[in-house]
Amino acid sequence: MKILFLYIGSIIMFLSCCNNNGTSDDNNEKPVDGYNLVWQDGFNYSGLPDSTKWIYDTEGNDEGWGNNEAQYYTDADQDNAWVENGTLSITAHKENFRGKEYTSARLMSKADWQYGKIEVSAKLPTGRGTWSAIWVMPGGWTYKDGNWPDVGEIDIMEHVGHDLGVIHASAHSKDYQWQKQTQKTATISVSDVHSEFHTYILDWTPDMLRAYVDDSLYFEYKNEGLGETKWPYDKAFYIIMNVAVGGAWGSLEGIDKEAFPQTMEVDYVRVYQKEF
Repeated sequence: MKILFLYIGSIIMFLSCCNNNGTSDDNNEKPVDGYNLVWQDGFNYSGLPDSTKWIYDTEGNDEGWGNNEAQYYTDADQDNAWVENGTLSITAHKENFRGKEYTSARLMSKADWQYGKIEVSAKLPTGRGTWSAIWVMPGGWTYKDGNWPDVGEIDIMEHVGHDLGVIHASAHSKDYQWQKQTQKTATISVSDVHSEFHTYILDWTPDMLRAYVDDSLYFEYKNEGLGETKWPYDKAFYIIMNVAVGGAWGSLEGIDKEAFPQTMEVDYVRVYQKEF
């Protein structure tokens, strides 16, 4: 919100209005230089995540999402995804469900965007065996479509519980991927990721990917101009937020079954864009 001060003689009139992109003040949203806010969820409501903005991804449950993950992602279960007191909680529980030992949630934005700045303010889980992530995949793509990583993936934030406080950002493509140990990646250490909210940011242009935690830039990948096998990022992507359990990376040091439930709290998600 902004206050306009109109001075008419000795009379001061105070007018309050919404910002010019049609969204109201949401969790003290601040303008970003050169960008317009085009989409957001400030979680200023209670109940299940807003169904006009989010859907649940459950397609890979039977296959363990290609990573031998231990959780079952549920659909519209308030125990796994719930909004209250201004935050979204994505919670992994230790419970037997449909052949899995854990449940959790994996949310996908209904909208997608090509280029821009994505900001997610979150507090991360800590339990050994957790694997929390904020990332983007191409619009229209789902797990069962396959063709990963050729289609492209950008990880804004990944964090595993056995390596507390180490935040990863990565870009995966046909030529640059973790299975070949060639992915474009970097890390930053943030000691209080589990106790304080931090903002995880992707700044994405036709020429560059940059990742930040708050104001700290720690990952850059420049478009080499060598084609889609290295840079499949000139198309729209949607946002994914999830808490996995176990998997190829999450369970490298086992799973602490006594540590659950484990929650990723999300204060807001914002997408900004500008014309190129």
